[in-house]
Amino acid sequence: MKLLKKLIPILDWLPNYHKSQLRGDIIAGITVAIVLIPQGIAYALIAGLPPIYGLYAALVPQLMYAIFGTARQVAIGPVAMDSLIVATGVSTLALAGSESYIAIAILLALIVGSIQFLMGIFRLGFIVNFLSRPVITGFTSAVALIIGLNQFRNLFGVEFIQSDQIHILLEDVYDRLKYFKVNTTIIGLVACLIIIVFRKINRKIPNALIVVVLGIVTIRFFGQHFSDVAIVKDIPSGLPKFSMPVLDIALIRELMPIAATLVMVGYLETISIGKTLEAKQDEYRVRPNQELVALGLSNFIGSLFQSYPSASSFSRSAINEESGGTTGVSAIVSAIIVVFTLLFLTPIFYHLPKTILSAIIIVAVFNLINVKEARRLWKANNLDFWLLLATFLATIFFGIEYGILIGVGLSLVVLIFRTSRPYVTELGKVPNSDFYRNKNRFKEVIIHDEILVFRFDAQLFYANSSYFRDKLDEMTEEKGKALKLIVLDAESINRVDSTGIEMLKERIRYYNKRGIQFYFAGVKGPVRDAFFRGGLLDVASLDHFFMRANGAVNFYKTGDNQNQKKYAQYIHQAYK
Repeated sequence: MKLLKKLIPILDWLPNYHKSQLRGDIIAGITVAIVLIPQGIAYALIAGLPPIYGLYAALVPQLMYAIFGTARQVAIGPVAMDSLIVATGVSTLALAGSESYIAIAILLALIVGSIQFLMGIFRLGFIVNFLSRPVITGFTSAVALIIGLNQFRNLFGVEFIQSDQIHILLEDVYDRLKYFKVNTTIIGLVACLIIIVFRKINRKIPNALIVVVLGIVTIRFFGQHFSDVAIVKDIPSGLPKFSMPVLDIALIRELMPIAATLVMVGYLETISIGKTLEAKQDEYRVRPNQELVALGLSNFIGSLFQSYPSASSFSRSAINEESGGTTGVSAIVSAIIVVFTLLFLTPIFYHLPKTILSAIIIVAVFNLINVKEARRLWKANNLDFWLLLATFLATIFFGIEYGILIGVGLSLVVLIFRTSRPYVTELGKVPNSDFYRNKNRFKEVIIHDEILVFRFDAQLFYANSSYFRDKLDEMTEEKGKALKLIVLDAESINRVDSTGIEMLKERIRYYNKRGIQFYFAGVKGPVRDAFFRGGLLDVASLDHFFMRANGAVNFYKTGDNQNQKKYAQYIHQAYK
């Protein structure tokens, strides 16, 4: 039963559900649904799909996540970023809105869900850790800008080109903006203004619903004055039917790059939102690999009911938490309202102006452009700032797929750079104590010309062993001919590989030939075991391992140290 609860988290929290939680979950579910329905219709347009598919994506995936997800307040469904990625990938294979386009988008959800599910089963969630926060911020901000600019076509009533490259978008907007439709533009800009004002007053106000109602009423009763305004028109009623997407191996192969992007982005969105909400309460803990399973099942099962790829929504998850939602019951309530809408309310949206939907999208996504984080990184960490900027520029100029690939590549380059060039320093003795500290931070420490206490703040492996050797040689040269002892303070070394061990052996031989002894201090047990297995004792004495740098220096100076004798005995026993 314990394993079953781990695999199906709803079995863990539902039996312990309290009546006191029900009111908050119902209010949160209704509030989220009020935002979700117009957003779902709007995001389907971004994806190049008929509006009804936004509501389909808001139904089954939401229920699946409520059953299998561990972040109980995360809201799953159609989102702007994933919708644009879908449009970018599928539009190269079929005409937007066509039957083949819809079929490919649904197949894409099946592929994305399968990959996410398998990654969760095989516990591969760690792969996404290679996307650092600056990369995520730069990518998200760039995609938000691209989504917003792509919505100008509906906001101004002009058929601008749809692209994920900003220079192509801006060039087309500049050339064709003069053809904007006055009525369409006025309605869209007024809707933007209303949403912004209501957000300033109180974020809990359902601003999207308000502008949708106002837009429908305006066109319904004053339509003769706005005949040039494009409207949604017919949205079919009824629940999505079960059908298996058509599997085409050649098509699946073509969709793999865009599917991989959706897998990464969808998981990143979900885990980052889940962790943020997790920190605000003590009721549950987010399990990354289970989140992949939940997302995978949401997309996989969703595709069987005509859903295109879905993920978690920043805005709706925040609304869910702020409205009092504490469990997946709020998602179930939202799904029930979506069902009711699909069965009875879709005719209401007939007169909904598309420019209203664009206004909702533009205001929502432009809030994702994180200038504040860029400013903070500029002051706090220059390298992370340039990583953010490079990802941002790569995404807006080369497109979403290349942006995420360049971001991952740069993250790996930065990781390799940082691990291959860790912090290295000489330690000195703090007066009247047994402690050794960084001479660059503690100016009063005592430094002896004949002793070098050397600290290396990273694992010692193939990527940084040459750097270790070069920095060690550099410091020994500074000491000159007076140097008689090197003490490696290894407290910060948590792992060592064969390349690192061979380099140490070579350096110990080199310094011993020059009459310089080599001691070790603070070596962790697993690292010491690796040293011994790698043959370090062929060139170094077992008695030259010390618990602290101070013990090594005292032993060198006096040849006698009671603590060292006890420690040496312990090492001898452990080695045997």
